[in-house]
Amino acid sequence: MTDAPEAPRRPGAAPDPAASAADAPWPVGQLSSKLKGYIDRLGAVWVEGEITQWGVSGGNVYGKLKDLTAEATVSFTIWSSVRGKLPEGLGQGDRVIALVKANWWVKGGTLTMQVFEMRRVGLGDLLERLEQLRRQLAAEGLFAPERKKPLPFLPQRIGLVTARDSDAEKDVLRNAQLRWPSVSFRVHYSAVQGDRAVGELVAGIRALDADPEVDVIIVARGGGDFQNLLPFSDEAVVRAAADCATPLVSAIGHENDRPLLDDVADLRASTPTDAAKRVVPDVGEQLATVQQARSRLITRLTSMLTAEIERVAQFRSRPALASATWIIDTRAEELTRLVARGAELTTRRLDSSLEALDERRRQLRALSPQRTLDRGYAIVQDDAGRVVSDAARASLDDALHVTLAAGRLTATVTGTEPSPNDTAPRTPTPSEGKQT
Repeated sequence: MTDAPEAPRRPGAAPDPAASAADAPWPVGQLSSKLKGYIDRLGAVWVEGEITQWGVSGGNVYGKLKDLTAEATVSFTIWSSVRGKLPEGLGQGDRVIALVKANWWVKGGTLTMQVFEMRRVGLGDLLERLEQLRRQLAAEGLFAPERKKPLPFLPQRIGLVTARDSDAEKDVLRNAQLRWPSVSFRVHYSAVQGDRAVGELVAGIRALDADPEVDVIIVARGGGDFQNLLPFSDEAVVRAAADCATPLVSAIGHENDRPLLDDVADLRASTPTDAAKRVVPDVGEQLATVQQARSRLITRLTSMLTAEIERVAQFRSRPALASATWIIDTRAEELTRLVARGAELTTRRLDSSLEALDERRRQLRALSPQRTLDRGYAIVQDDAGRVVSDAARASLDDALHVTLAAGRLTATVTGTEPSPNDTAPRTPTPSEGKQT
């Protein structure tokens, strides 16, 4: 016989001794029955989540439902009688609302959720939530064009976040290496749908962004329906891409639906193949571009050299340059004339200067005291060396020195005679002697 279920105690309340005691413990069956009673009181409730596990056995479905934001998961069971009423195509990755009732299995001691009804979350609801998140992130500036980083012209190493052995991985690797065989990759494998997708996508983006050898990151998936692409619109993935310092390319492989990763990525590629073509240049095209540039350069240089050669030929054909010696001959004749003219002018100048010099010499000689002496004149000086030019200045017995044209005489004054210009004779003073 099973006891009636008891009301649950407040957390932290002391245990009721009447309920159980060390000397009167409950049987396990009683505890399990009481738990079932507590759980049955909850009744059926509507819950929302994402199907992360879906398995069919004996017509029944056994799966797990994960919370959309928190780390919480519960198991559920759909009996075959209910399964036939569910929408077609339900499975892993779908977001649903379900009418469930907690069911405690007394014998096994396990808790499961029995599903009575399950519906996909309306597409309009999901789109509205995405649009709200899109507006919020846009208001923060995460989609601004000025935040987008340019891709490197020729990345040496490309980081790739995608599913293991997926078509997206093969498309990116094959097309990139076809375009540039020496390009290398660092691949980070990640789930691209389901409950593990968001965490692994974020981890892959951050790991490749932290690798200094990675020049650009490609996040690739080979398409899918709207709900399968929801991880690429998750806020955590979008913010990880926005925080990425390495240029990031979104290549989800879709056209109609646009996940938020496309808006925050530095470049949106329509498919993984398109991402490889836009990230890696084509070696053939680049070689052709180089060859075209070389051809244009050679043509331009040839044209310039031809024009300059013709110009030099025109210069050489002019009379001035026809003979290499004409300018030397012309200048030699002109130089000869100038030298002769210079010699002639120099001779004239020297002759004129010599004549002037002779004239100055004659003038000097004419004015020279020696010439005067040569004509019979003499220079009389007293003992002090003063010239005596007036007899009145000489006294008797004064010693005089007479300079002649040749030699000198010494005389003594014995007397003086007046100058012919004097009107009266002059009588020497008693001190004057007879002049000689």
